[in-house]
Amino acid sequence: MQTMRYINLFRRISKVNTRNCFVYNNVIIYVVPSGAMRKALGERGKNVRIIQETLGKKIKIIKEANGIGEAHRFVQDIVDPVNFKSLEVKDGMFILTAGSQGKAALFGRNKRRFAELNQILEDYFGKELKIV
Repeated sequence: MQTMRYINLFRRISKVNTRNCFVYNNVIIYVVPSGAMRKALGERGKNVRIIQETLGKKIKIIKEANGIGEAHRFVQDIVDPVNFKSLEVKDGMFILTAGSQGKAALFGRNKRRFAELNQILEDYFGKELKIV
């Protein structure tokens, strides 16, 4: 229900339709078509500022992934500024390879960030995540 409220607010302010919205690391992330990115951000980020002030939370707007081939960019946009080495698809799972610092940041306290990212990838691509 909360997600629908976030999407409706975004649609009302930016005039861009999106079907995907999720929360990762206390940041609300909106996924928009690549052609609508400029309109979603607004002039000089005006829409982002308005939504952040209204919700009292940080938001991020990222481009949607058109298939598994763009999964690496999609995940990098979500977890930014944390970096990882690679993202592969093996045995119907995403295998994310990260260094020791990146691995700790991707897991988060009590594996909270890992659970959030895993849920996002399952919903978006239908595949589970494994971090090595």
